Amino acid sequence: MPKIHFDHIEKSFGTVRVLPPLDLQLNDGEFTVLVGPSGCGKSTTLRILAGLESLSAGEIYFDDAPISHLAPKDRDLAMVFQDYALYPHMDIARNMSFALRLQRAPRAEIAAKVQRVAEMLNIAHLLDRKPAELSGGQRQRVAMGRALVRDASTFLFDEPLSNLDAKLRAKMRTELAEMRDTLDKNMIYVTHDQIEAMTLGDRIVVMSEGVIQQQGSPEELFKTPANQFVAGFIGSPTMNFLGGSLAREADRLWVRGDGFLLPLTDEQSGRLNGNTPGDVSVGIRPSSFSADPKVGAPIELHLAVSEYLGAQSVLVTRCGEEEVLVEYDSATPMKSGVSMTFGVRPEDIMLFDRASGARL
Repeated sequence: MPKIHFDHIEKSFGTVRVLPPLDLQLNDGEFTVLVGPSGCGKSTTLRILAGLESLSAGEIYFDDAPISHLAPKDRDLAMVFQDYALYPHMDIARNMSFALRLQRAPRAEIAAKVQRVAEMLNIAHLLDRKPAELSGGQRQRVAMGRALVRDASTFLFDEPLSNLDAKLRAKMRTELAEMRDTLDKNMIYVTHDQIEAMTLGDRIVVMSEGVIQQQGSPEELFKTPANQFVAGFIGSPTMNFLGGSLAREADRLWVRGDGFLLPLTDEQSGRLNGNTPGDVSVGIRPSSFSADPKVGAPIELHLAVSEYLGAQSVLVTRCGEEEVLVEYDSATPMKSGVSMTFGVRPEDIMLFDRASGARL
């Protein structure tokens, strides 16, 4: 498999610049996930790689060879689209074998590859049916099978699960993760769903407005986000951000806000290099609140809504005028309108510059 290098690529549609200069290196055999909100440029990046969109500037290299001049069919790529893109008049076997038939591969080879991939995806019993006779999940398996049959060096997935219902999406996500571990291929996956990104990716590339905000393993992005955008995008439920200000009292640095006063650790204070900036955003993940207020520093929250999920609830609370989400282990639903005191450990607090969003 080639190493893929985006070298200062740019893309504009008329006067609208979708991708400013973008540099990205994709390693051999890696499952890379491009994630971000709608309009951030992730699908455009994928389509440029596939040859479905032209570059405005820059170059893409496979190993050290430029490929932007190559037609899509000559790039040794296979793509799975969001809308399946199956031929309705062909049965499943012919849909899956379409690229091989265009290449005039031997019939025996085509039949063997289609059968092997169909068995891998548990759709061997559907090969004589038409796409209209299949469910959404089965059609998505066929679309993946069509890509796998090509045996290309790199597989591209453009939000392949977004049209499925929640239960089927979770099942297909699991199957994709299992398939990733059995195929020694480059895989590049585009999604706006951070759960898919965290589940599937060896490396996640977080994008916003065409700019890479941060890239790294799921654990790195969750534990050490570079800025407030990444911190809020990675993790479910999303991180809470409270307005606060820093103050030094009794030789210790504290962060104060509407309804809370939390101490910082020596490590956090050291990262500020002795500076005490004024207004900051205080980031606390919903999972960081302890039901025991003696764990860390206490913070009082007023319960507005309890989203009961069974063994766990997600509490929608208020701290002053700001909304705060809390993950709470509870076998019974909570009643709204009550005040609850939680504990927050100083090491679970993240601070961000209020103006730039950069992590302090």
